[in-house]
Amino acid sequence: MTSEITWHKSSYSNAAENCVEVAEGPTTHIRDTQHRAQTQLSISGSEWNALLQTLRSR
Repeated sequence: MTSEITWHKSSYSNAAENCVEVAEGPTTHIRDTQHRAQTQLSISGSEWNALLQTLRSR
């Protein structure tokens, strides 16, 4: 499944190795770069957009 997903680092991550990666689309996938092979969080694109809007408004 992850071989079909294009991951990128969160724009909030700095150059450190400890960060979050996301793959955005109809379903957005979120994973920890320290534990890529472990479980990832998958949410709908609309839930992801709502989260980003909430974070940006603060």
